Amino acid sequence: MEINDLTPAEEQVWRAFPLGESVDFRTTEDEDVALGSGWGPERTVRAEVLRALLLNGPQEAGEIASLSLAGARISGRLDLQYATIDHPVRLRYCHFDEVPRCYAARLRELNLGDSVLPGLTAHAMRVDGVLRLTRARFSGLVRLAGAKIAGSLYLEGTEIIAPDEEQPVLQLNQAAIGDDLRATGLRTQGQIRLSGASVAGSVNLNTAHLSHPGDSAIDAEVLVVEGNFLLRLARVEGWVGLRGARIAGRLDLSYTSLSNPGGSALLAGSSTMGELWLREGPPVTGNFVLHSAQIDVLWLEPTMLPDQVSLTSLAYTSLTPHIPAARRLTMLERDTEGYVPHAYEQLAAAYRRVGDDYSARTVQLAKQRRLRGTLRWYNRIWGYVQDATVGYGFRPLRACGWLLSLLAIGALTYGLHHPHALKASEAPHFNPVFYTLDLLLPVISFGQEEAFAPNGWYQYLAYALIITGWILATTVVTGVTRTVSRQ
Repeated sequence: MEINDLTPAEEQVWRAFPLGESVDFRTTEDEDVALGSGWGPERTVRAEVLRALLLNGPQEAGEIASLSLAGARISGRLDLQYATIDHPVRLRYCHFDEVPRCYAARLRELNLGDSVLPGLTAHAMRVDGVLRLTRARFSGLVRLAGAKIAGSLYLEGTEIIAPDEEQPVLQLNQAAIGDDLRATGLRTQGQIRLSGASVAGSVNLNTAHLSHPGDSAIDAEVLVVEGNFLLRLARVEGWVGLRGARIAGRLDLSYTSLSNPGGSALLAGSSTMGELWLREGPPVTGNFVLHSAQIDVLWLEPTMLPDQVSLTSLAYTSLTPHIPAARRLTMLERDTEGYVPHAYEQLAAAYRRVGDDYSARTVQLAKQRRLRGTLRWYNRIWGYVQDATVGYGFRPLRACGWLLSLLAIGALTYGLHHPHALKASEAPHFNPVFYTLDLLLPVISFGQEEAFAPNGWYQYLAYALIITGWILATTVVTGVTRTVSRQ
């Protein structure tokens, strides 16, 4: 392209390129770039001119060439498919008439911050530095699937509004990001696809507003994040999919509104995380799926949990904050699978690891009661007996209470009405307390039971004490055996 073919605005950009100088056509710093379609020729640059500069532009000895343009209207399509660009490209506060095409291109750095674009096609693009789309506004799809970015990807304050598109509005599936994905304040209408992507740093979506009601707002199946996945103070309409994801740090959903009525709000089955934080926010609307997930630290406030959860085979090492077991048990009662024994074992183990044996026993007792509800009516009888007497062995002091009550009843009754001696000449002195103990304790004998025999209904009372004693002894042994085996 000859310089004589350029407009004055294009000539200014052409002369600044080899010197690495910036060209800024803005009249004010706060002008609205969305109105750029009405900008005249004095600040319009053809896309073909930019392409010619980047591919074969003039060079100046001793200078580092770069394209740095602000406040321009880019007419036509900027087509850099398969191109190798050795110069930094900074097109800020620009209005693009057509979707830039950077498929399989290789660039040093690309900065489209604060610009307005109808979309971006950059599948399999490679950026040796950083890719900045900060505060850019897109009215179409942003295609970055399979992109390889050596540095960070910046999407802070970016807006991608393409509600009529059936495809994901932000496509980062199979992308590889060498540092952070920084997207605080990101706003989207449609799906963000991160499936199969890898991020060497952290993903930061704090204060984002992601809207795709009834469908996936984030689809990040088998995503790999070496740092944290931050989604704090955010608003998500639709479900967040993290099936099979691996997050080395924490998934932080603190202060965030997750809403997907009638469906799942979080799908994180079979995922692996260092920590999961769900605290100090409104209750989740929708199912909360963590089945088969593995988490080191689970920070979970029961007030944020929805009415339905799926915790089958969920494994975690510690559970915070430390609150009474009764508040945690409501979480297990909401499981869509019904009675899940593993969930109770995990919760009890978490309490034991912090030395709260009482809460651990409370959870185990709740487990036995929940199990009893799944049995047939005739199989529940023995469970009711164990529960009422010793709390399935987790409340052993109840047996002492029963024994003392029965001992008092027997001692009082037989103290007022002595049973007759079988052999008066050989019988020891009658003691109502030890006689009752002889009836209640199936192993220990004080010699009273063999020497005296009650009559009438006092004999039936003796039979009742013997049977009750055997039941108490059996339930105590059963409970102690269960407790010892778990220890």
